[in-house]
Amino acid sequence: MTNELFILIATGASLGFIHTLFGPDHYLPFIVMARTKRWSMLKTALVTFSCGIGHVASSVILGFVGISFGLALDNLVAFESFRGSLAAWSLIAFGLLYFIWGLRRAAKGKSHTHYHGHANGFTHRHTHRHAEDHAHLHSDGDGNITPWILFTIFVLGPCEPLIPILMYPAAKGTIAGVVWVSLVFGAVTVFTMCTIVLAAAFGASFIRLGRFERYSHSMAGATICMSGMAISFLGL
Repeated sequence: MTNELFILIATGASLGFIHTLFGPDHYLPFIVMARTKRWSMLKTALVTFSCGIGHVASSVILGFVGISFGLALDNLVAFESFRGSLAAWSLIAFGLLYFIWGLRRAAKGKSHTHYHGHANGFTHRHTHRHAEDHAHLHSDGDGNITPWILFTIFVLGPCEPLIPILMYPAAKGTIAGVVWVSLVFGAVTVFTMCTIVLAAAFGASFIRLGRFERYSHSMAGATICMSGMAISFLGL
């Protein structure tokens, strides 16, 4: 490995870490949804990992297409910027809609009782509020599409720092350099995402909101919306 390639790989690793750490959209949506939806650590890891792979792969594919067709760096950066705006506004829209849904759900805070009969003739009941999360062992699955929404948004979202460092080895005619930079940047980005999300989600699982628990969905929506706004208006 030449010194030049080593420097490029080290740069890719550094940019992957910094790009993820200072981009709240890379972890906040997963943390709040894991807490609100009560995802297991395994599901949280799988959702985060999948979205991270989609996030990086979309930019890698774009970079290889640009290299193959000899597109100028400015054109690729401009397209990545457009994708960034699209992803940020998608997060804002998703967060806002989820916030409104959460408020409506919290407003239905009326108690009601379920009666459950069993084959042995025993009947039991339990009372809860509509806004409380509860599970019935008599049903399977929740038809949750949230992970797919997040995955779609992350595929739209670009890795802006990746394109310029991909173009340098490409200009030198070093395909191995392009591959190595892509792999290292992607691995560091996804690893950083998963580490932050799992650590924060584990800590958040112990937080009890008490009577404000019914507003957990609306708070999650507001957090996602604000992370999208931070990207769109603050350039994070």
